[in-house]
Amino acid sequence: MKNIIIVCILFFALTESPAQQKTKHPKNIILMIGDGMGTAQIYAGLTAKKGTLNLEQCTAIGFHKSQSSDSYVTDSAAGATAFACGEKTYNGAIGVDVNKKALPTILEAAEKKGLSTGLVATCSITHATPACFISHQPSRSLDEAIAHDFMATDIDVFIGGGRKFFEKRADGKNLVDSLKAKNYQIASSIQEVKNINKGKLAAFLADEQQPKFSDGRGDQLVPSTETALAILSQNKKGFFAMIEGSQIDWGGHANDTQYIINEMVDFDNAIGKVLDFAKKDGNTLVIITADHETGGFSLINGNMKTGEVTGKFTTGDHTGVMIPVFAYGPGAEKFIGIYENTAIYHKMMEAIGFK
Repeated sequence: MKNIIIVCILFFALTESPAQQKTKHPKNIILMIGDGMGTAQIYAGLTAKKGTLNLEQCTAIGFHKSQSSDSYVTDSAAGATAFACGEKTYNGAIGVDVNKKALPTILEAAEKKGLSTGLVATCSITHATPACFISHQPSRSLDEAIAHDFMATDIDVFIGGGRKFFEKRADGKNLVDSLKAKNYQIASSIQEVKNINKGKLAAFLADEQQPKFSDGRGDQLVPSTETALAILSQNKKGFFAMIEGSQIDWGGHANDTQYIINEMVDFDNAIGKVLDFAKKDGNTLVIITADHETGGFSLINGNMKTGEVTGKFTTGDHTGVMIPVFAYGPGAEKFIGIYENTAIYHKMMEAIGFK
């Protein structure tokens, strides 16, 4: 009997998948946030792409409860703080708890473990969502204070707008010069971003907010994502990255169906590049979700063959509906089910072996 048991144990050990044999934990985590992206936004993008999204390649799906500590309907700051720090807080809080005390973030935990870190967004890099992973401020409106908090970290790559909050400041400091002194390469265009493949990178693609995809921004998120992954993946210890499709939310606020679709498709194209990376790497966990839904968006008609979508809205603000979570790679199964938005932090920390 003992011999049979030993043979069975050896059989199961030898028939594990290559990814399982490599590691019990993913080496890298990529969190992708489609700001304001609910199920209707996703399905509008799917319809516009005539029936398929890269998002559909994910192997695990769940939902999170998005409420903040002080409101049934969260804002991006409280939502992103829940993802970054694992605690509910008040609307407007940036990486702080209900008493305005700084909370450690997963990006800071990754830095302490020697991993590389990165943030990519299609808005100012000091905007609520990216800010919560690197800053600790009582209000999301404190862009210059948030920018200054970047200087206290060793983040490897950040790409977005918001140059003026670093360079044209009320305190007279030029943080772009300070970044150069810390050996950051400074990029001011997407072409410059494409030309950088190693070292530290601070890319400012707008003085404040980047324009819509359809108003001149165009295809910036995909190459920004590719550059970030190329740089971050050079660290053998691994990396943590947050990549945001920021303006799905703004399309919801504007009650503009086409704006939502353009930004959703752009975000999904970046998702495709991330999933390609994860498949090739084998040691990368990808989580794709949103902080909240925006617009009370609903689909009243559409056509999968032509890609046409007709949408309607119930509000120009956020709503309190449950938000989908998609995951791919080692540890993806942890994200199946229904749970609080704070659980995403704890699941990521557990998956990568930080707790």
